[in-house]
This record gives sequence, C-alpha cells and structure tokens, in this order.
Amino acid sequence: MSPNGTKGTVSGSIGHALSMLFLPRQLPESWGGARPLVRLEQQLERERDQLPLWVPVALGCGIAIWFNLANPAWWLAFMSLSGSMALLALLSGKGSRVRKALFWFCLLSAIGCGLIWFRSWLVAAPVLERPVVTLFNAEIERVQPVLARDMVRLTLQTGEHAQLPPRVRVNVPLKHTHAGLQNGALIQLRARLMPPAMPALPGAYDFSERAWFQGLGATGQALGPIKILRPADPWFALSHYRQKLSAHVQMQMAGAAGAIGATLATGDRGAIAEEDAEAMRRSGLAHLLSISGLHVTAIVGAVYLLILRILAIFPPLALRFRLPVLAAGCAALAAVIYTLMTGAQVPTIRACVAALLILVALMLGRSAITLRMVAAGALFVLILWPEALVGPSFQLSFAAVTAIIALHEHPKIKLLFALREEPLLRRLGRIIFSLFLTGLVVEIALMPIALFHFHKAGLYGALANIIAIPLTTFVIMPLEALALLLDGAGLGAPVWWLCEKALSSLIALAHFVSSRPGAVTLLPSLPIMAFGLVLLAGMWFCLWRERWRLCALIPVIIGVWMIYTNRAPDIYITGDGRHVAIRNDQDELAMLRTRSGDFIRDMILENAGIDGQSQALENWRDAQCNADACLVTLTRNGREWTLLATRSSHYISALALSAACRRADIVVSERYLPASCQPRWIKADRNLLSRVGGMTIDLEKKRISTALAWSGKHVWTRYRSDDPIAKDMVAKGNVSKDREPRDTVQ
Repeated sequence: MSPNGTKGTVSGSIGHALSMLFLPRQLPESWGGARPLVRLEQQLERERDQLPLWVPVALGCGIAIWFNLANPAWWLAFMSLSGSMALLALLSGKGSRVRKALFWFCLLSAIGCGLIWFRSWLVAAPVLERPVVTLFNAEIERVQPVLARDMVRLTLQTGEHAQLPPRVRVNVPLKHTHAGLQNGALIQLRARLMPPAMPALPGAYDFSERAWFQGLGATGQALGPIKILRPADPWFALSHYRQKLSAHVQMQMAGAAGAIGATLATGDRGAIAEEDAEAMRRSGLAHLLSISGLHVTAIVGAVYLLILRILAIFPPLALRFRLPVLAAGCAALAAVIYTLMTGAQVPTIRACVAALLILVALMLGRSAITLRMVAAGALFVLILWPEALVGPSFQLSFAAVTAIIALHEHPKIKLLFALREEPLLRRLGRIIFSLFLTGLVVEIALMPIALFHFHKAGLYGALANIIAIPLTTFVIMPLEALALLLDGAGLGAPVWWLCEKALSSLIALAHFVSSRPGAVTLLPSLPIMAFGLVLLAGMWFCLWRERWRLCALIPVIIGVWMIYTNRAPDIYITGDGRHVAIRNDQDELAMLRTRSGDFIRDMILENAGIDGQSQALENWRDAQCNADACLVTLTRNGREWTLLATRSSHYISALALSAACRRADIVVSERYLPASCQPRWIKADRNLLSRVGGMTIDLEKKRISTALAWSGKHVWTRYRSDDPIAKDMVAKGNVSKDREPRDTVQ
C-alpha cells in the first residue's frame, strides 16, 4: 500500500479526533475580553457531569415561585420572562455551556410553574362553604385508625350528594366503630362538617393547602352510630389485612412497643401516644416512624441477600443464571408489596422508586448510590406530585439523602471510610465514627427545614441515631419479620419478646435524649427569604465538586444572620379572634382563654419558639380581666401599649365598648365590633380577621404580619381580602399610613 493510501488517512483522522476529544470547548467570539463569562464557561466545563443534577432544582424553583407569588398575573409574567430568557439564550449562539445551562434552567423553571398551576386546576374540587350538621350516605375510601386519640379517621366519597363535596374526612370515636368499617363499604352517618382549616397564625400549618391537593372538601366529626348499607368488596381486602396485621402486632407487644412495632410493619402511626411521638421528634428519631427510605431499604436489602444466598446453594442455578438479577427482581417485588401494605403514601412511594432505581442499576452493573439517582427520584416526584415540594416530608428526605451521598462521594471521606485490613477494634471505631459523622451532617442539613416547618430542631440526633439506626435496621425489623414468619407455626412468642425489649430500648433512648438540657432548639417563625437562602446554599454546596462550592458560605451567612436577628412577635391573634397570646422578653406566654385546648396552645408556643407552658392572662402582670374582657398594658422601647381583648359572648353596651376602645391601642374580638369602636391603632375584630386571617404584632417595629400575607391568595384560601386595609397588609406586611398608631385620641 502506498504511503498516501487509505489506511494512513484513516489512522490519521482517528488520531486527530482523539486529540480533539480533550480540547477545551470553543468560546463564542462575541465574549471577547469578558473574563467573568470565560471563567464561568471554564468552570461549567469542569463541572459538566454535575449539570444534570440541577434539572429537578430548576423545576422546583418554578414550583416554589408559583406558591410564593400566589397571583395568576405574576405566574404568567414569570413564565413569560423565563421563556424569553430561554429563547434569548438559545438564539444568542451555540457551543457555550453557559447559554445551554441558562436555556434549560429558565425553560424548566417555566415548566415547573406551569406544572403546579395545571396540577392545582386538575385536583380542583368543591369545598364546603360553612359548617353543617347533616345525615348522608358515603363510600369508605380509606380507614386510618388513630388509637392514641381513641378514634378512627375515615376518608369518604359522598357521590352525587348535592350539598356536600365529593370527598370528605370524618373522625369517628371508637365507641361508634365496628368491623364493618372497611374500604369500599357503603355507610350512612350523621356528622358535623366544616371547611378545611386555614392557618391560625402566619407561618402556622396550612391544612387547607394539603386538603386541596388531596381533594378533601370538608372535615368533621361523626355524631352517633354508623349504619352499614353495603359491606366492603373483597377486592378491598388489602387494607383490611393491613389493619389486622397492625392489630396482631399490637397484641403481641404491649404498650408503646406494640404501637411502634405496628408502625414499622404497616405504617399505622395512630396507636403511638403523643408523649412517645414528641420524644421521638425531640431526640431526632422521628424519621424512624415514617415509612420511607430506611424501612424500604431494610426490606429490599434483607430480601436481596436472602434470595441471593438461597439461590447460591444450588450450583445449577448459580452456573446458568445471573443470581444478582434474580435477587434484585425479588427485592423489587418485595419493595412494591411493602409499599402497598403500608398504605402507599407519597414518602413510601418515593422511597420505593429510589429502591427500584438502585436495583435497576445493580442489574445493569452501574453504580447505584449516586446523586443522579437522587435527582431522578426527585424529578419523578415533582412531575407526579409537584405540590410535595413545599411539604416537610419531601424536603427532609431529599435533603438527608443528598447530604449523605455528597459526604461519602468526597475523595477524603471515601479514603477515610474505605474497607481495609485492620484490627477489629479499629474497624469498629471507624464504623462508629462514620455513623456519627453521617448523623452530624444529616442533622446540620435538616436543621433549617425542621426550624422552618416545626420551629424546633434536635441537637443530639446525631448521637442518638448512632444507636437507633443500627438497632432498628439490624435488630428490630429482622426480629419483627422473623416473628411474623414464625407465627404461622405458632412459634413466634420468644422472638416477639426479644423484639419488644429492643423496641422498649429504642423508646427509652428517645425519652432519655429528649429530656437532656438543650436537647431541642426552638425559634419563632423563620423569614421565608432566610430559609430560601440556606436551602440554596445547601444545594450549591452539595451539587458542585469544585472549589467554587465554597461560595455557598455567602448565602449561609446572610440567612443565618437573618434568622439570628429575627425577633419573635409580642402579640399572637388566631384567625377566629378567640385566642390571643402575649409574649415577653423572658420567653413567657400568657393566653386569653385558659380552655383553649392542647392544639391551639401548642401551636402558639411552637410559633413563638417557646419550650414551656403558658399561663392565664388574668395572672399576667399589668393585666385587668373580668368575665367579658381583658385589658393589658405592654411596655416596648419606652412606650406603653394598651391591648383590649374580649372573651365572652355577653352583651356589652355600645357606649361602654366605645369608651374602652378609645383608651386602647389594639382591640381584638371574635365579634363584629361597631363603627364607634375606634382604637388608637388597629381593630382586629371578626370583620378584619375574616379578610386577613390570624396575625402577629411586633410592637418594637410596629409591624403586623398576617396569615394572608404569609401564604398569599391561592385557590384554597377563603379570606375576603377586598378590604383596603387588608390589601395594604398583604402588600406591605403592615397597616396603611392612615392607620399608624397615635399617642392621643383623635
């Protein structure tokens, strides 16, 4: 062959192509001397493997903006702006990762906003307008025992009932329940129904939002016995078996051990006493009660190893088939069955999907535990349930998994925890340190989320989880599975005894840790901006690998400073005007009504960031109370503020009420107060509270925050925000200029 033949030409072309493979990407000529853009392009080129991880982040940004803007005009403006920026990035040139990244981020953000908008329209259902007491027929959709509160919760389909929403939820006292209450049964009952509850205070839990996406139009309480019109269909037997399994576990183990054992087996948390649940939350072990990643992983891992070991015993199977593939298939089936058995809740489905992705990766011989797997799982959930983004379950689970994987992907951490030949004690110490470091990182990652949603976060969770996670994964759950298996032959009693002792140890650990001084950090409601900055910093730090990830320190410092300087309000007023609480600088809280109930009291204490008890307002210093009202004087920044709050439905003469109002700066009442009632600053009566919801007042800053300004006017909110003062509160988070406090009566 000649020197200029084909062979030489082909080899030269291949060599040239291979040499070009590792050359840096060509930068657009228009950039010229724009050094920041050049450096950004080079940085993205080095991080090109990490760019797909930002796909669910971009989608989530659009979803979060939809929840926070709460106005169709703003949604359209955001989608138009994002689409325009994406189009501009697409048309401005090719060959640049910066432009491609900008294009996809803007496009996915617009898609996320449109996706949650479509989802909110898709699940739209009628909502009850006012409380009613009625007799109606309904089909049971779901039965949820809540034995700790002596009731059973029923989700009902009301069918074509003209006066009721198509789906309602009713609490039934245990004395009115019987075995016929099963999924698919047609029943007749009399109940008091009311619209889903709005947030009682700014930053408090908004059940109406969750009810909207669940299609619930009313909640209520059953009154009297329930009549079975048609028994449940046998096709609905799965939920019946789930309830029987839960009852069986609770019969084998008494007290709190049986309640938590039933939770691990079926996801039924209704039997857990509130003091045990609170201890688990305060000790950082509450994740063990939610059927999610840990439990599904334990089931999948146990089935995978068991099937793999059993099949390996038979040489013909081991030589003819790929046993890991068969074991992975059995483990996938076990994950799906366990998900269905535990009620197929969104967190469990999310964990099941992640487990299936890991098993598929094992079948294909790929690395299973990666951030791309986490991103794929998050993308799956956001596409099907975009509303899950703003819920604590989604945020806590994905933040924990992302932090764990990012930690263990770091080269130095990989080297530190790698298996090696070493003495047993040193290996054990390495494992314990690995658990501690992982738990510490998870606690740091979850702390801002827990503080934002629950106003509290545990400090000793990393230490508690060193014991609790191995105890649950390798002792409690295998013992419980073995006991259930042996019960078929009547031999499970000894194993149940061991399982009960292990569960009792877990509960004792939770109570011990939760009772330690400083076990829990409590803060008042966090600013949304601070929470967003901390989350953004966490994602930036975990999803990049290069040194520029340290730029996350900037938003972290700003967010922490905003949290640190955030001052708790002085006055708390619930949306119905019945409950008023006053807080002082010594973290003491006094409430207007002493019979407010545990839920209202605990909600206000959490919102105020106080770990303690409240006292009656009449016992508060500088308070004067009678059966009808309380008059309280508060001093802030050298100024005295007077608060007048009514607390009865008795008649008060208009003349006396008007005179009292003019002597007060703030008047709060569950009544409609007459126009003659003119306080110096604000009149928070039923008329105003029905427009803006509950409110908090910071006397030092003279600022009022409302539930409407916090959550926005979404389709599920029922505030009548047509009042000028209400509109001004929503726009500014404060009262209008003509409502500034005055020192003298005008």
